Amino acid sequence: MNIVDDIMKLKKTRNAVILAHNYQLPEIQDIADFVGDSLGLSIQAAGTGAEVIVFCGVHFMAETAKILSPQKTVLLPDINAGCPMADMIDAGQLRAMKAQHPLAAVVCYVNTTADVKAECDLCCTSANAVSIVKDVMKQNKEIIFVPDQYLGDYVATETGCNLISWKGYCPSHARILPEDILSGKALHPSALVMAHPECTPGVRQLSDKVLSTEGMCRYVKEIEQKEFIVATEVGILYRMQLDNPDKTFYPASDKAVCPNMKLTTLEKVLWALEEMHHEITLPDETIFRAKKCIEKMLTYRS
Repeated sequence: MNIVDDIMKLKKTRNAVILAHNYQLPEIQDIADFVGDSLGLSIQAAGTGAEVIVFCGVHFMAETAKILSPQKTVLLPDINAGCPMADMIDAGQLRAMKAQHPLAAVVCYVNTTADVKAECDLCCTSANAVSIVKDVMKQNKEIIFVPDQYLGDYVATETGCNLISWKGYCPSHARILPEDILSGKALHPSALVMAHPECTPGVRQLSDKVLSTEGMCRYVKEIEQKEFIVATEVGILYRMQLDNPDKTFYPASDKAVCPNMKLTTLEKVLWALEEMHHEITLPDETIFRAKKCIEKMLTYRS
């Protein structure tokens, strides 16, 4: 038997489900039961009868799966697979920010730790952030938005809300420059440019569409356009090409690689299932408070 066969056998023995984020390596996406964005994967896993969740992603994603499925065992194949943006703010820093703005509602991007989510009123994704902030604006004059300043800028532009934003960012998306978009357009003049809202304002302004990862995957299926320049982490191109073999996808920048997303390997997935190690555990109080923040968001999810 090869390593994939070993993983499939152990998956059945452990009654496990394997989740792979859109940015994972192709061979990891190939063995997954579900491929998608972080929240969508956690929701899908919660709806299964699996006792074990193997989350091929980064730490905050596995935490979200644990929050939504506290009775399940959640494993992260590489415990060092973190998210630099999520790590740019901790619960203590957020509490200090809240003390400076005591009347503000607090909205956090799903790309945050469980401890930070527990301090927030409402969570959001890149797909529903605009809708959520528009609604929160009806009752609140001030809104704290953490941790992504570029998603915050996009939301502020779309809503007209003057958000109090934390200055975090995704290093992988920040590597995509306006010059990359201009070069891509010069090389592929017929291509439509899609950018993730985690990109800088200069990149978004040069793009034809600003979409979440799942929004991009849906959009390219729905339209007749044949060529796309994709301004997000390069791992998503594998899924797009599989789902749309008659279309062509170009990365906006070859530098848009998340090294943490690439830490997960087939060997590490196998070892996680063999040894049941790198289990994600959270205090009950954190799960309770963070779950309220996420569940409130689900009304708005798009």
